[in-house]
Amino acid sequence: MDLNSASTIVLRVLTQATSQDTAVLKPAEEQLKQWETQPGFYSVLLNIFTNHALDINVRWLAVLYFKNGIDRYWRRVAPHALSEEEKSTLRAGLITNFNEPINQIATQIAVLIAKVARLDCPRQWPELIPTLIESVKVQDDLRQHRALLTFYHVTKTLASKRLAADRKLFYDLASGIYNFACSLWNHHTDTFLQQVSSGNEAAVQSSLERTLLSLKVLRKLTVNGFVEPHKNMEVMGFLLGIFERLKQFLDCSRSIGTDNICRDRLEKTIILFTKVLLDFLDQHPFSFTPLIQRSLEFSVSYVFTEVGDGVTFERFIVQCMNLIKMIVKNYAYKPSKNFEDSSPETLEAHKIKMAFFTYPTLTEICRRLVSHYFLLTEEELTMWEEDPEGFTVEETGGDSWKYSLRPCTEVLFIDIFHEYNQTLTPVLLEMMQTLQGPTNVEDMNALLIKDAVYNAVGLAAYELFDSVDFDQWFKNQLLPELQVIHNRYKPLRRRVIWLIGQWISVKFKSDLRPMLYEAICNLLQDQDLVVRIETATTLKLTVDDFEFRTDQFLPYLETMFTLLFQLLQQVTECDTKMHVLHVLSCVIERVNIQIRPYVGCLVQYLPLLWKQSEEHNMLRCAILTTLIHLVQGLGADSKNLYPFLLPVIQLSTDVSQPPHVYLLEDGLELWLVTLENSPCITPELLRIFQNMSALLESELSSENLRTCFKIINGYIILSSTEFLQTYAIGLCQSFCELLKEITTEGQVQVLKVVENALKVNPVLGPQMFQPILPCVFRGIIEGERYPVVMSTYLGVMGRVLLQNTSFFSSLLNEMAHKFNQKMDQLLGNMIEMWVDRMDNITQPERRKLSALALLSLLPSDNRWISSFASTIC
Repeated sequence: MDLNSASTIVLRVLTQATSQDTAVLKPAEEQLKQWETQPGFYSVLLNIFTNHALDINVRWLAVLYFKNGIDRYWRRVAPHALSEEEKSTLRAGLITNFNEPINQIATQIAVLIAKVARLDCPRQWPELIPTLIESVKVQDDLRQHRALLTFYHVTKTLASKRLAADRKLFYDLASGIYNFACSLWNHHTDTFLQQVSSGNEAAVQSSLERTLLSLKVLRKLTVNGFVEPHKNMEVMGFLLGIFERLKQFLDCSRSIGTDNICRDRLEKTIILFTKVLLDFLDQHPFSFTPLIQRSLEFSVSYVFTEVGDGVTFERFIVQCMNLIKMIVKNYAYKPSKNFEDSSPETLEAHKIKMAFFTYPTLTEICRRLVSHYFLLTEEELTMWEEDPEGFTVEETGGDSWKYSLRPCTEVLFIDIFHEYNQTLTPVLLEMMQTLQGPTNVEDMNALLIKDAVYNAVGLAAYELFDSVDFDQWFKNQLLPELQVIHNRYKPLRRRVIWLIGQWISVKFKSDLRPMLYEAICNLLQDQDLVVRIETATTLKLTVDDFEFRTDQFLPYLETMFTLLFQLLQQVTECDTKMHVLHVLSCVIERVNIQIRPYVGCLVQYLPLLWKQSEEHNMLRCAILTTLIHLVQGLGADSKNLYPFLLPVIQLSTDVSQPPHVYLLEDGLELWLVTLENSPCITPELLRIFQNMSALLESELSSENLRTCFKIINGYIILSSTEFLQTYAIGLCQSFCELLKEITTEGQVQVLKVVENALKVNPVLGPQMFQPILPCVFRGIIEGERYPVVMSTYLGVMGRVLLQNTSFFSSLLNEMAHKFNQKMDQLLGNMIEMWVDRMDNITQPERRKLSALALLSLLPSDNRWISSFASTIC
């Protein structure tokens, strides 16, 4: 079949594969899957997606199949790999023209060219980069843009390779094209700056798009293309030029309004400039040294002075703050305590930092962070009123400081205060002094300023340890402020109780805790939901503290628990319910059995909450955690929870149910504590063990597998006869499979379970686990080389020998047939190895067991045993 005929057939099937009718779609997909490995298929796809007259959806699908085929069949060693002849034809076809009119398809083509380049460039595809360089020089706007788009994706992909040989190739590529890339970027940047005032929005947008793409190329070349970039004048010239370009683009933002079509691209370009600096600092801290002064001057001026008024925007401020933070915190710039041991590069960078961060500069940064960036904004206050639960779910974890303004400002404050605490402590103390006493509830600005200062004092708690008498401040200032019930004062009530939570583990006298508990009880009844949620957080920090004393807390336990339960019922968001549940769990865990009189309401509510949370697996995890602590607190009384508890365990540990992916770990822990606190086995508790077989066959983590073994031990101890009669056959089969593929540590864990069964039930245990015992016997005879495993083998066999002599005799007889030896000789060999390996047994209990087991053989008239006895004598 010729190429045109093949194209017609594939085109028809691709068209069917875009259908919404599954009866048409499914057969088409099956046919395309069969063609994936056929020679010539990808040449046909290339013809289809480069034919602009065809339907867009068909061309899009052809590109996707081609791109997926690169991942599966392009490598020479791949099954059904493409021939070198076809790959050569495809490479040539991919870069014949750059005239794709549809942006989305053009991006996919650029990505698939980059995928091929990752595997073939430059050795099998040396013409790719020269072709791209020539193509980005053409005057045709569409061709130039598509070539530049491809150039970026190819550069990005090649820069991501990490093998030494690949990095060397990229270094060679970067040094060869860097000058051209700089010229290209400067050309498009100058063109944009000239056109920005022309009023021709289409031309401006086109130039800005090219500026952005060429800058993306330069970013990859600059950050990943040089071993010692500071030695390259072009690289350092580009980096130093970024600051001037940034000023030019920020000035442009004055003239380009927020509703302009170019606004989004302009902000992306400004952010990209900062990303170049941040990435370069991260990858080449010492090469960045000549840029430290300029970076700090630029960032501080735009973020902490009037220079940035009217031109900065939130994402840019975050990036500038991150740049300051990374310079302040960079370990490469911190000399050791003995300056003479530090490298010259470190000392030079440290000197630049110290020269910049003078007392006036640090003071201004500190004051601006607190008095400007820490203030609650109108948007935040509106959110407080309209969505209080959303307001409390702040992005403060993980890497949120890299992207969000509030966590970014707080992290920057913490790092700067830690680095320069001797300078900044008096500044913050002075700000505290000016805010002594109550604040006028009518002066909202004063309330917000105090809120911001208190925020700073909380964040710097560890640094202020020796400078603030927090106990006196708590009694004289903070406690009275918690008692101001005016609605306008709620930001301060919320901030003060948060502040106490930050200091509770730093410096808080134990005798003051009853006063705090009293305040928490009052605030958990506050009219404002945000205040109540924040109070619950502080309560968790308080009871979770090292110096928590149950006797101090018990007088408030009933009130606290009741109010927390009411809060759990009042909140509606999944995240908030999880948070309150974690507080309740912590309280239950710390007071343990003292919680019993007060949990009735919670016990009644949890089944309803479990049902309501069917679509929220993380909330269900929080419920499981609460149940774990609840069962531990209730002890044997937890049996009353079984109608709810056991179905929860059943669902959470059933690997055939999708939710088990989220619930399994907590479900296993709940199952274990339920057994540990069960006074006896019930039929329902015995029935859920049906889940265990599938669990042992699934790929469990080592921690979950250990929990499973503990659960099995729990059943053996609680009701060995009933349990073994019901489940031992299936359990033994699972153990036999596990022992074939499990680690040495896992083998020991399995055998310990078997040993426990033998210990608890000497008659039934050996019979039920009989298939495993020949393996143990063989391991002893052959001298298992791992001491821990050998010790466990001897423990298992010692139990059988000492507690069930008749079974041991039958086992010995069976093994004699397998080894084709006489029983006396086999027993003698086993005893000889046993005595030889006694030193492997380190636990006194096991050594005693082995000695008793061996001595139990002495009355026998076996000649090997007689010889053994005479040796002992």
